[in-house]
Amino acid sequence: MTAIRLFGLAALLSLSSMASATSFVGTTDMIGRALISTTDGISDLSSSLKDDKIVLAARDDAASFVASQGEIRGARLHAALQHIRTQAPQLNASDLQLAEAILAL
Repeated sequence: MTAIRLFGLAALLSLSSMASATSFVGTTDMIGRALISTTDGISDLSSSLKDDKIVLAARDDAASFVASQGEIRGARLHAALQHIRTQAPQLNASDLQLAEAILAL
């Protein structure tokens, strides 16, 4: 191969690796922002629910739910999740995330 072709190949390889790195950074930034907004929403919610009797009564059910990876769902946890979702309909959190927030109270 000639020197010009080798230089051109090297330039193309370096450009393709930069494009991959840029898309990776963009993807991780997007995921990070989504996690931060969910965490902020859960922390705001947990501070407002510290004295809520329905939520506090569901702590044992929440512990079972988290420990079983969502297999065990008690009636008190079900009621608390419904209550939380009516109090904060804008919150986009999974049942597992909400159960962990209940445990953190």
